[in-house]
Amino acid sequence: MIRVGYPQNTMPEYLRCFPEEVELIALPEQPSEEVAIDVWIPDPIGARALRVAPFLRGVKLVLAQTAGTEWVPQAVGPEVTICNARGAHNIATAEWTVGAIFAMLKYFPFYLDVQQSGGWKRRFEACAQYANFSGDERRLVPPVLLEELTGKKVLLVGHGAIGKEIERMLAPFHVALTRMARTARSEPKVEPVSELDRLLPEAEVIILILPLTADSHHMINAERLAKMRRGALIINAARGPIIDTDALVAALNEGRIRAALDVTDPEPLPDSHPLWKCPNLLLTPHVAGSVPQAGPRALAVVADELRRYIKGEALENMVRKGI
Repeated sequence: MIRVGYPQNTMPEYLRCFPEEVELIALPEQPSEEVAIDVWIPDPIGARALRVAPFLRGVKLVLAQTAGTEWVPQAVGPEVTICNARGAHNIATAEWTVGAIFAMLKYFPFYLDVQQSGGWKRRFEACAQYANFSGDERRLVPPVLLEELTGKKVLLVGHGAIGKEIERMLAPFHVALTRMARTARSEPKVEPVSELDRLLPEAEVIILILPLTADSHHMINAERLAKMRRGALIINAARGPIIDTDALVAALNEGRIRAALDVTDPEPLPDSHPLWKCPNLLLTPHVAGSVPQAGPRALAVVADELRRYIKGEALENMVRKGI
């Protein structure tokens, strides 16, 4: 019988979808002895999973509950096959992304500050913010107190399962969408990442939703931030190191661009880090996928992959085949 190790803190009802022909082994957050298992379902919190990994023996397959698995290889070695939970977090992450875009274009962080200060007349400070973002110094009538998403030029960098869900949610707003991925595709048209420098200056909203790899590490650096058009909004719902944090801090403090981040580098972000104090920034602490549906959805994906593994079928969510 295949022995499957899973986090002890998993809700029991989430395991009801698992095949009966496996032996489920609950793994404590801090094991006191070695545990022999065939399949490991790590805790979705990487730091906790890394504490468990040294106690595991015999692991042949890792079934992650997350979309990102960049930390897993160091925990299990090259001989282990790794699968992610592709599809489990599409809706939550896409909703966060679209919500963050609206929050920034409608100046919600600013208006929350206005609410807390109790100063109705402060709303006109939004006019100065718009002028600063856009470079448009005209005294427009009526005054500009927020912006529209409809019709904006959006560059979607990453066109996997979550990227496609973001595209679906943006469709009602008739944005001018340019898709981008590691390799070009024709139907629908997807530009290769090699075209980023050409397309970046045209975009009003840039969405990062691609895996963290050696190629995507610091993809958005000081040079590329400088190429972004004035007032552009960059959204990172992928992984923190895709953006050079020091370069982003400098660009935000210059006041030329805006950003919304659910992920940072370093992560967790230290209390004293300058990113906390940057203007023109919405920052959430890696919460985009933390919805009530996240656990059951992820474990349903894991259970389906486990069934395929038991039957000897091809694994659908494999991100690395073991040696």
